[in-house]
Amino acid sequence: MIDIDGYLAALGATRPTAPTADALWALHRAQVERVAYENLDIHLGRSTGIGAAESAARIARGRGGYCFHLNGAFGALLAALGYDVTLHRAGVQPTPEAPAGASCNHLALTVRLDGERWLVDTGLGDGLHEPLPLREGSHVQGPFTYTLTPSVAEPGGWRFVHDPRGSFTAMDFAMDPAELSSFTAEHIRLSTSPDSGFVRVLTAQRRDAGGVDLLRGLVLRRLHAGGTDERTIESADEWYDVLTGLFRLDLTDVDALARAELWHRVHSAHQAREAAKQG
Repeated sequence: MIDIDGYLAALGATRPTAPTADALWALHRAQVERVAYENLDIHLGRSTGIGAAESAARIARGRGGYCFHLNGAFGALLAALGYDVTLHRAGVQPTPEAPAGASCNHLALTVRLDGERWLVDTGLGDGLHEPLPLREGSHVQGPFTYTLTPSVAEPGGWRFVHDPRGSFTAMDFAMDPAELSSFTAEHIRLSTSPDSGFVRVLTAQRRDAGGVDLLRGLVLRRLHAGGTDERTIESADEWYDVLTGLFRLDLTDVDALARAELWHRVHSAHQAREAAKQG
């Protein structure tokens, strides 16, 4: 069982009196605006589980996670508040060349409400700001245009196509229900394999109505209607200020030695990537 009140406090939200559409939209916006998509624990050498109660507790104490944590916790919160929630096996394709289909590297959610099913996903980083109706068509949210179509690679499922400026190309998901435990093996791979993008690059993302903030290593970008602003963070103090300020991460349990070691690793990796570009 999750701590509903602690979770809602982290979202700055009050407990809804009924599972309404207005409350769902408000909760979705609050989660993506206040709870960062982030993988710091991987780079701190800390293992995490994906159980809903553990992930909800992480959020309540001021941390985020990636899709298994964020959607796992959010789905449990919605179910506890009376929403009809289904978990789905999904697959994010980071590039157009990546294989399509519900590869299980992503957990998607849908909610049935007022006779319609909605795609509810707080675990895509720079993805949805609000739920999308699960029907074919294009949808504009802030500076991004998304498309939903039936999935060719996942018969009976759906394909979410990101805006060309997004951090990934598309996401396919199957409509059959899934259990959170079925994502454990993929979570372990994504958080430990040298081939995993989560292991290779520290990232944090935060969505709002006007766009998205993205941190990859030391490079901070803001994608908005007017374009993209980008800068490289030059100091450890500024980097931690961005993590705790812009991305709202509570890092009080990361001591000075751990902070210095993490900065050194991220800074060294940035320098290596820059050198590779020059080579």
